[in-house]
Amino acid sequence: MRRPDDLVLLALTHPDELPKLHLADWDLLIRQARSAGMLGRIHAALDEAALLDAAPRAPRAHLAAAAIIASSQERVVRWEVRCIERALSEAGTETILLKGAAYVLAGFPIARGRLQSDIDILVPWPKLKDVEASLRRHGWQDLKLEKYDQRFYRQWSHELPPLYHPQRSTVVDVHHNILPRTGRLRPDSRKLLDAAQSIPGTRFKRLSDPDMVLHAAAHMFQDGDLNAGWRELSDIDGMVRLLGKRVGFWEELLQRAPEMDLARPLFYALRYSNRFLYTPIPASAASTIQKWGPTGAVLRVMDATVLRALSPRRPEKTRPGTEAARWFLYARSHWLRMPPLLLARHLTHKLLKV
Repeated sequence: MRRPDDLVLLALTHPDELPKLHLADWDLLIRQARSAGMLGRIHAALDEAALLDAAPRAPRAHLAAAAIIASSQERVVRWEVRCIERALSEAGTETILLKGAAYVLAGFPIARGRLQSDIDILVPWPKLKDVEASLRRHGWQDLKLEKYDQRFYRQWSHELPPLYHPQRSTVVDVHHNILPRTGRLRPDSRKLLDAAQSIPGTRFKRLSDPDMVLHAAAHMFQDGDLNAGWRELSDIDGMVRLLGKRVGFWEELLQRAPEMDLARPLFYALRYSNRFLYTPIPASAASTIQKWGPTGAVLRVMDATVLRALSPRRPEKTRPGTEAARWFLYARSHWLRMPPLLLARHLTHKLLKV
């Protein structure tokens, strides 16, 4: 499988090549990276390689602006986590930070330059009502969702409806699992909670090392549509490079993936992060992971659609087949998320609403 002809990919894998670009290439890179939400991370990659000063002045200004935005969002995350910490002190429950907030508070290098959005937390199912009540007492309230969506979240999803804080314009997503209860795969949330690690300086925890990678894989290839594909794939690559240095990590990951019913998403995550971003995978681990993937036509279709979905976006032009590939992955995520009857009811409701 070939790799996307993408300047964003070049920037992530070979930042030392960027100073050689012509201004027209820089212009395209800036637009592609901004569209992919990766401009701040490219700034971080150049900074880590001591290459920022080698970039032309105008592109460097765009990169610096993106870094300022990412830094501002990181400060918002840190403050919001403190607010959530105060709100949940009365709930008396263990709380796990997920995704971006976990990367920031745990000090993962992939947090540098990363755009942040909602705060995601994971709590035990029996404590869900207490957590929601505590947040509401401290100012969080429902986003404006119709009754059907509210009911769908509470009855079928793996999280509460998003809670919004009007004074700070922030959103917290309260999860009781990392995949929908109606989905094809059923990771055990209790095992996630039991294996979680404390984050120094806070009352929060983060997922264990293997579970961090498995959650990112599940979010991208089981519950997602690759809309933020480069950011998510870059997250996976960065975590594997960081956590893979620890003795025993790969053995734990290979044992944990089937235990958590997440072997197939891990196969896809490592296949594409390795092929696009050269994520290092030990040969012994690669042979085991290969057995977890599909074969034949299914793998060929996934290779083709993922490649096309990750193709560079230009504001003025979309390559033929790109939108079809993204639609296919969007439809696939819904198919994996719900059984056929529930999916049919859900889509019928949405179509009638339109």
